Amino acid sequence: MSTIYDTTVNTIDGVSQSLSDYAGKVLLVVNVASKCGLTPQYEQLEALYQAKHASGLEILGFPCNQFLGQEPGSEAEVKSFCSLTYGVSFPMFSKVAVNGEGRHPLYQQLIAAQPQRTTEEGSGFRDKLAGMNLLSDDDSDVMWNFEKFLIGKDGTVIGRFAPDMTVNSPVLQAAIDAALAL
Repeated sequence: MSTIYDTTVNTIDGVSQSLSDYAGKVLLVVNVASKCGLTPQYEQLEALYQAKHASGLEILGFPCNQFLGQEPGSEAEVKSFCSLTYGVSFPMFSKVAVNGEGRHPLYQQLIAAQPQRTTEEGSGFRDKLAGMNLLSDDDSDVMWNFEKFLIGKDGTVIGRFAPDMTVNSPVLQAAIDAALAL
């Protein structure tokens, strides 16, 4: 059976990279966008990266333009925006599709392993998207930008968190800390 470590992705600079380079690390995989109401999460993601990188956490950002075209720029523009606006130093990758027929193999594996997401109780985010007719018919699809998948040191997907659940959420913090402690 293949694992995420068998997957190859392209860095934001267009270099092919195997996710096996991250074996033994805890990964937080996030589909990101520059023109989204949730974009300020970059600041929290970078702060988390600075705080926990030395303990074995890697945050992997995957730009995605599938949600109302909220990541319209080129890879160079995305990289510049992230660096200049939020000081992003965690690894960023080329744009991917997270839903539909063109779904990237990494997201195929992540969703298959963790079809249900954890949501912040009472957030109303899902209802807001539903009210605007922006939800997929398939509840296992990525809901929106900034959905997060947590992967343990052994490459197992151990959690999936709704887009509006920030890394400062006690639920997500506890999951990350537990994964790092293993």
